This record gives sequence, C-alpha cells and structure tokens, in this order.
Amino acid sequence: MSEHEHVTGGPRLLSPRGMVTIRADFSELKTGDAVAAALGPAFPDTNCATNAKGRSLLWMSPDELLLICPAKETEALIVAARDALSRLPGGHHLVVDVSDARVAFAIEGPGARDVLARLTPADLRPGVFDAPQLRRTRLSQVAAAIWQSAPDRFEILCFRSVAGYVARLLEGAAGQGAPVGHLDRDARAGSRAR
Repeated sequence: MSEHEHVTGGPRLLSPRGMVTIRADFSELKTGDAVAAALGPAFPDTNCATNAKGRSLLWMSPDELLLICPAKETEALIVAARDALSRLPGGHHLVVDVSDARVAFAIEGPGARDVLARLTPADLRPGVFDAPQLRRTRLSQVAAAIWQSAPDRFEILCFRSVAGYVARLLEGAAGQGAPVGHLDRDARAGSRAR
C-alpha cells in the first residue's frame, strides 16, 4: 500500500498564521477568563487546545498560552490581550508576536497518528491522545507541539529554524516503504494478551 492510502496528500506546511505567546499567572481564574474574553476561544484545560472564531488557544505550560489566529488579526489581538491583562491587579504578563519564529504543519488521514508515532516518544494511541489534547514533545531531535485538530488530522508546531528538517522527517515517516499500522498492531497484541 502507498502512503496515499494512509496519509492524505502527505504532510504539508500550513499557510502563515499569526502566533502570539501569552505569559501570565494563570493560576488565577480571572486571568484566564480575561484572556478568553479578549481573544475568543475559551481558556484551555491543561495540555489542551480550544477553538473559536477561526482562532486556537493552546495550553503550552502553566504560565504560557499560544494563540494561533489569521495573520491579519495578529496585531489587534495582541492589543486586546495586553489591554485585558493590564486591567488585572498586580500580575505580570507578556504578550509577544512569535509568528516569524514558528511554523505549522498538518498531516491527515487514517495513518497520520501512526506516522507521528514513528517520530515522537509521546503516547499517541486513541483514547490516550485525542482532540482537544496537545503534547509538547520531540520529533526526532527537535522540540515540537502536536494536537489533533480534527478526526484524522494533526497539526505540528516547530521553530522555523528547523522547519526543513521537520518537513523531511514527516515526509520520510509517511513515505512509501514506511509501513503503517504500528498502533493497530499494538492494540491487537494487547487484546490477544488479555
């Protein structure tokens, strides 16, 4: 079987989008609520992503979110986030445009999860990693974030400086001669062992 039966069109670089890092003390509920109200998507649960109004809000760490938005909205949303956070008493915050520092890839099809499993130590089995979950992990030798943005569709974020390397990794893992079904074999082996 070719990769096209398992991964639709192979991995692809997504069009440039706005990406904004938001750092603040999100242990305060009002801080997360203020950001969500200003940006549109709900405040995400730990290791998750939320979507609304064509924007995504990704939980990156206890004090860091990443907003992904249409490029033309980036500046206005930075102003909105800074304004919302500056109205809160006493807390520090940082809102920075990182659009030029990162890129996003998408990989789709029933074999997409399996392709990613070849490259990362993260447990991507269905039921363990599903939408709206997000993982910060590694793809081979580089840092990346992965989330399932739709059934059989995963988005991968990495630094722009390693984009060529990540593209080659994804293409190689999805290419002909790279057998798929790893996760399916694990599931079958587990059911036989019970």
